[in-house]
Amino acid sequence: MHSHHHHSHQDHHHPHGHSSAHSFNSAFAIAVSITLLYTATEAGYALYANSLSLLADAVHNLGDVLSLALAWLANWLLTFPARKRYSYGFKRTTIIAALANAFILVATSAVIAYESIYKLFNVTIVDETIVIIVGMVGVFVNVGTSLLFMRGARDDINIKGAFLHLMADALILVGVVISAILIRYTNWHWIDPIVGLVIVGIILWSTWSLLRDSVILLLDAIPHYIDHLGVKEYLHGIPGVKAVHDLHIWGLSTREVALTVHLIMPETRLTDADYKKINDVLHLQFNISHATIQVESGSTENPCIRSKTC
Repeated sequence: MHSHHHHSHQDHHHPHGHSSAHSFNSAFAIAVSITLLYTATEAGYALYANSLSLLADAVHNLGDVLSLALAWLANWLLTFPARKRYSYGFKRTTIIAALANAFILVATSAVIAYESIYKLFNVTIVDETIVIIVGMVGVFVNVGTSLLFMRGARDDINIKGAFLHLMADALILVGVVISAILIRYTNWHWIDPIVGLVIVGIILWSTWSLLRDSVILLLDAIPHYIDHLGVKEYLHGIPGVKAVHDLHIWGLSTREVALTVHLIMPETRLTDADYKKINDVLHLQFNISHATIQVESGSTENPCIRSKTC
């Protein structure tokens, strides 16, 4: 019985690590406060103007404030160091927050859809002027706050969630303003609920990818942006490697990806420099920040015997 050598080399320097988590905390703080303030104002004016579309948007905005707060909490937890029992820290909460976000969006969409259908059959008279003014202010508020998150939307589905929420809000308000202008000149009050239904479609469409990505991460599946076949080819191509088995790639958080693998190398051993090189390639080329590599000599008669079992 020969011993298995465990070689592990962790690479902690990730470009989107703690520093960016800190920098987005202030973005979240600003966005949550401004959006909350606007939502309260909007709801008040919606009731005063008797506008269901504005009220529905306020409901949706409230959902947004909740999801922004959730994303903020998760982003803040990313900055915590690992604990005794939580060896990965609290990174996973970012995935749970992204999933909760998607559910909140679906629920608020259902509310808007119900209200819109109801309003199609029970038309009410709306004070368009207030709707137009409040809506225009909202567009500036939402676009302004969404720009705070634009930088991080590519790397992190949580930040992307916040960005999509605010952009969707701006779009919704553009729709609300246009419908109010049309009502003003035509007196067709049924325009309002139709616009509401169109907006629900837009929200659901943008939520789908968020829902899909968070479920993929939650199930420890390989994140969609990782070229897993490329990783496999690269590992197979390392000089001296006869077989690769037990290759696992999964998301530690909405930003970081981990890998574990067993390499069967009957003749050669890896030096520390080799490990560093492999880690650098996995990091820079494949976006994998935590790699643990185990080298085995396998059985000399049949080097691939161990790989058959996995």
